[in-house]
Amino acid sequence: EGKYFVVISYIEEDAGVYAAKAAVRISEALASNTPYDLSEDIQRLREIREDTRLGPSTGCIVEEAAKRGIPHLRLNKQSLVQLGFGVHQKRIRATIASTTSNIAVDIACDKEETKNLLEAAEIPVPRGTVVRTEEGLEQAINKFGYPLVIKPIDGNHGKGNTTNITNWEQALKAFEAAKVYGRSVIVERFITGFDFRVLVINYKFICAALRTPAAVTGDGKNTIQYLIDETNKDPRRGYGHEKVLTQITVDGSTMKMLEDIGYTLDTIPAKGELVLLKTTANLSTGGTSTHITDEVHPANIVMCERISKIIGLDICGIDIMAQDLHTPVNENGGAILEVNAAPGFRMHIDPSEGLGRNAAEPVIDMLFPDRSNGRIPIIAITGTNGKTTTTRLTAHISKSAGKKVGYTTSDGVYIQNQLLMKGDCTGPLSSQFVLKDPTVDFAILECARGGILKNGLAFDHCDVAIVTNVASDHIGLGGINNVEQMARVKAVVPETVFPHGYAVLNADDDLVYAMKKDLKCNIALFSMDENNPRIQQHCSKGGLATVYENGYVSILKGSWKIRVMHVKDIPITFEGKAIHNIANCLPSVMATYLFKSITIEDIRSGLQTFIASSNTTPGRLNFFHFKHFTFLADFAHNPHGLKLLCDFVQKLDYTYKVGVISGTGDRRDEDIRELGSISAKNFDEIIIRCDKNLRGRTAEEIITLLQEGINSVNPNLPQMVIANENLALEYIYENYKPGALYTIMCDVVAGALDKIKELKSREDGN
Repeated sequence: EGKYFVVISYIEEDAGVYAAKAAVRISEALASNTPYDLSEDIQRLREIREDTRLGPSTGCIVEEAAKRGIPHLRLNKQSLVQLGFGVHQKRIRATIASTTSNIAVDIACDKEETKNLLEAAEIPVPRGTVVRTEEGLEQAINKFGYPLVIKPIDGNHGKGNTTNITNWEQALKAFEAAKVYGRSVIVERFITGFDFRVLVINYKFICAALRTPAAVTGDGKNTIQYLIDETNKDPRRGYGHEKVLTQITVDGSTMKMLEDIGYTLDTIPAKGELVLLKTTANLSTGGTSTHITDEVHPANIVMCERISKIIGLDICGIDIMAQDLHTPVNENGGAILEVNAAPGFRMHIDPSEGLGRNAAEPVIDMLFPDRSNGRIPIIAITGTNGKTTTTRLTAHISKSAGKKVGYTTSDGVYIQNQLLMKGDCTGPLSSQFVLKDPTVDFAILECARGGILKNGLAFDHCDVAIVTNVASDHIGLGGINNVEQMARVKAVVPETVFPHGYAVLNADDDLVYAMKKDLKCNIALFSMDENNPRIQQHCSKGGLATVYENGYVSILKGSWKIRVMHVKDIPITFEGKAIHNIANCLPSVMATYLFKSITIEDIRSGLQTFIASSNTTPGRLNFFHFKHFTFLADFAHNPHGLKLLCDFVQKLDYTYKVGVISGTGDRRDEDIRELGSISAKNFDEIIIRCDKNLRGRTAEEIITLLQEGINSVNPNLPQMVIANENLALEYIYENYKPGALYTIMCDVVAGALDKIKELKSREDGN
């Protein structure tokens, strides 16, 4: 009824969002038959792309990494990119890598210091000096004579550079232009010849290009402006870094160059006359490049590799002015003009003439030698219930094996056991937080429905995926209208497992077990019943499984069995009473067993030392023993989870059991009623409270639905309403029944636990 879910493919999110909104505006204009300026949207999209899309140099490195299966994360909206995850990550910013020496970049940015180092190493450089005043400029001119080059000492990309200066007036203007970029200015002899760029990566010669400044060639008929416009029609030229070449723009530098030769934009140059429009040959100002790698003399290759070592730059672009590079520069009168950190790759990967070279390949070879992929092990965990406990237990076992673990849960993000982010952290941004951390060598990521639907996953592949179960929760939200559709959402996680990895699936859950038919990875199963036909069939073919059998958590493969531990020795099972926690142990044991670096002894140690408490498992079977009664706090929030909790509560030896229950506002009516009916079957008394976030309902609606569920089972059951959670806890503290167990379904776990701890401190103080 007028509500649609639209899927839009994009490369840059900002551009995708803008395009979607523009499409709506265009549709509305068409529907109302009103004019619409499409060119404005197209230009805005170009600007967004230029602002957010990776430049050609960074982009080609990221693409090369992707070819090798190396993941990447953008760390800002510019060119800072992380390649790889955790401890194996490397970073690039444009073409500066995390391996690039800071002191080398500083040297390269100081043109005078660079020249001094090269000159001391017998590398040919132009004669020149550094000046700060007009008096110093005059002295330099008297010493070196014309023609000259004047440029800022720490400029880049040709900014502030003026070449072929032949008189005092030109020199003075050039001096002022250079001083815009710094107090110190280089004055040096202008070397005639052609502009070459040599690229050296990991101190090895990679490729070379001849660079030509933006220019037009006269035809004897048309003006310079017309020739520029015609040149810009070349389909290879685009806006900014849009295409192989950049459109030529007319700026102050262009007008000055034309003025110096007595031309204007309306001048008609002679046929065949080359009119230069820029002082530098940068592609970003409309220049062109010609591939000449195969023409470079071996002596020049050695010289360039020496230069990279002398400066200490592992990725550098060397600017050479010479008549050619097929003869040694130190013999043909050429010179090294600059050594550049963060050199552009566009001229090499997409030259105007000649075959391009993959300049990104040697960068990736340097950052990730021996074809390494920069990844760390990832265990991804999804399902309806049990995700967080399974995540925490898996992380605990992994830590017992010496791993430096980062993990995400619905309670927060933990790095090496330190809580660094609080709250529901089961989405891709939280997963990225772990994968970005340079200390983490083992990631365990809880992946909930909401994050998957809104933003997908933070990783393209994982090594192991666990699906605990699929039950009726969040139905009717986000376009998911039944439990089968929910299973499809959860299946996204095991679908990311590498072909050599494992999906660990619940053989007791029909929807989870059915996922195996669409997976292209290895399958391991778990079950609370060793005699489950699915387990028997799977193991008969040599498959792996974990099962609960004769009181033990056991690993099965083919005909053999490893009894890992009796559940009475596993604290979180509460001597086997917490059946759902036995079920949570099974996939944790299997997932960790799949890693050769984690031994059975590590697994046993982890199981034996993982104790349910408000610190290790907040909101999961947290007992607080007061003098005359007990609180049990748990995050059970859907019918499936509440049934499991009540099954555990029924096995506990308490004289009186009270349920403090609530319903989640965005769930279906029948789900909220079922919470009431389940509670009525398992508690002697019920206190109804309300969540802080009512999620679209009124408190009265939720209370009424819960009461309907309770009354459908036992209308005479003692019940009361205390909407505020803290007030409900205070009431229990003041009006407890001796020997009673008060089971509270937590909403905001941290808030409930803090209040209970406050009450315990109050009791202890009394």
